[in-house]
Amino acid sequence: MSVAVVMGSASDHPVMGEAAETVRRFGVSCLEQVVSAHRMPDEMLRFGHEAADRGIDVIIAGAGGAAHLPGMLASVTHLPVIGVPVKLKALDGLDSLLSIVQMPRGVPVATVAIDGAANAGLLALRILATRDAELAARLRAHREELGEEARRRGRDLFGEA
Repeated sequence: MSVAVVMGSASDHPVMGEAAETVRRFGVSCLEQVVSAHRMPDEMLRFGHEAADRGIDVIIAGAGGAAHLPGMLASVTHLPVIGVPVKLKALDGLDSLLSIVQMPRGVPVATVAIDGAANAGLLALRILATRDAELAARLRAHREELGEEARRRGRDLFGEA
């Protein structure tokens, strides 16, 4: 099992690194790479065409501004693509969100919140867990840990109910 975390620019790494960190925390192989749709179109297309042959199962693609990377990759691969809109100074990432979420019929891109790379990593893991019972069990345990943490914080704030 392998996830690729690709970004349109090295400046996207502070956000996109959260996806890679999340995936690796669950013991899944993760490739990180800059593949700009606008500055490296030939490499970007080659990456998308060859991803499945390279053993990649899910692509997480993050980009800011015009944010064409997730959609362009989705247009040249059968693999699931999860788009992460990266917030830039202009428009607070709304431009990126709309660029990714408004894909035409036939070119689906799952889209998470602006700067939501950690959730993109979890979504990729959930996709992989549909055919890996051990990963599914680890994700269930993680979800239970999140619930227990929320209950603990509630008790710390308000006391026992």
